[in-house]
Amino acid sequence: MDRFHLIKVFVAVVDAEGFAGAARQLNLSPPAVTRAIAELESHLGVRLFTRTTRVVRVTEAGARYVEDCRRILAELAEADESVSGLHATPRGRLTVTAPALFGALFITPVVAEYLQRYPEVNASCWFLDRVVNLVEEGVDVALRIGELADSSLQAVRVGQVRRVIVAAPDYLQRQGVPQTPEDLSAHTIVAASGVTPTPEWRFRDTDGGPRSIKLQPRMVTTTNDSAVAAAVGGFGLSRLMSYQVAEHVQAGRLQIVLSDYESAPLPVHLVHREGRHASQKARAFLDLAIERLRSNKALNG
Repeated sequence: MDRFHLIKVFVAVVDAEGFAGAARQLNLSPPAVTRAIAELESHLGVRLFTRTTRVVRVTEAGARYVEDCRRILAELAEADESVSGLHATPRGRLTVTAPALFGALFITPVVAEYLQRYPEVNASCWFLDRVVNLVEEGVDVALRIGELADSSLQAVRVGQVRRVIVAAPDYLQRQGVPQTPEDLSAHTIVAASGVTPTPEWRFRDTDGGPRSIKLQPRMVTTTNDSAVAAAVGGFGLSRLMSYQVAEHVQAGRLQIVLSDYESAPLPVHLVHREGRHASQKARAFLDLAIERLRSNKALNG
C-alpha cells in the first residue's frame, strides 16, 4: 500500500485517539484503517499503538514517529502549494500565537495590517501565557520571549525585553525609592505570577554576580495587566516585563527603580516551522512582523 496513505492514516489515528474517529475523518471504513496500521507496523517492525477494547494509546515509538510523519505531510502540502501556484498570493488561514499581553499590544496591530493587505487570508490569534507546540497544534508563527530550547524550528530575533521593577511616582514619594534589592522588604509588593512565579526575585549584582531576595507579596495575581493596574494605581512595587509597562513609563505613570540590579535582558524571537517550501501566507506575515517589531522602541530601545 502507498506509504503516504499509511502515514496519513497513522497521523489521523493519533489525532483522533482511536480507529473509529480516524475512519470518520478520512472517510474510510474502520477495517481499512485497521489494515493500514497493521501494514505500517509490519513494515516498521514496531508497535505504534497499544490497544484494548476501550482505549487506543500511541506507544513511545509511535509518539516519536508521528512527529516525523507530521513534518513529512506538512512538507508535501507545502510542495503542492508551491507547484500549484498558491505561493503567488497569500491565502488560507494563518494561526499566530504570543503571550497574552504582548499579543494584545504588539501582534494585534501587525495582524490587522497584514489582513488589510491580504484579503484572501483569515487569521486565528492565540494569545496565551503558555508555550504552544507549533507542530502538534498547527500554529504557523509564534512569538517567544526568553532563551529558546534547541529544536527543528526556525527563529528570527526581533528584539529584547527586560524584567523591571516599577511603581507609581506618588507611591515612591510616600514610601521612598528603594536603593538596593534588600530595601524591597520594607515595601508593598505586587507579584505577577507569569513574570515571577515564586516569591524569590533574582537580580544581577553590581559586580555581575547573582543575587536573590525572598519577598512576601501583599498581592499575587495571575494576570500581568492586573499587576500593571495595581502599580499604576499606587498600591505598590511590581516586577514586570519592560514592554508591559513601556507606555506607562513613557507617560510618567510608572517609574523604574533598581535598574542597576536588573538581570540580563531576554531575547524576543519569532518562531516558525516553515521548511524549504515556506507558505506565502507565513512568509508574508513574518516579513511584516519582523519589520514592525524591530522598529518598535519598546522592544529595541
